[in-house]
Amino acid sequence: MNQSGFVKLAVIGFGFVIASFFVRGFGQLVIGRPTAELFQAPILLVGFGILVCLFVRATLDAVGIWEVERTDA
Repeated sequence: MNQSGFVKLAVIGFGFVIASFFVRGFGQLVIGRPTAELFQAPILLVGFGILVCLFVRATLDAVGIWEVERTDA
């Protein structure tokens, strides 16, 4: 994975987390709170999982175990 791929995954992860809050908010208005939470949970978990994996990958890169390829612009 190179730096641009890392950044793209980070943006996607944050996008999933933010989208989950919108799903819950609008879902509460339309279908009720319990059902909205059921629709929010998988989206939030996917986004949070991506961000946790990227954090671990960045930590391993900082330690020098698994390097992220640098792209020179």
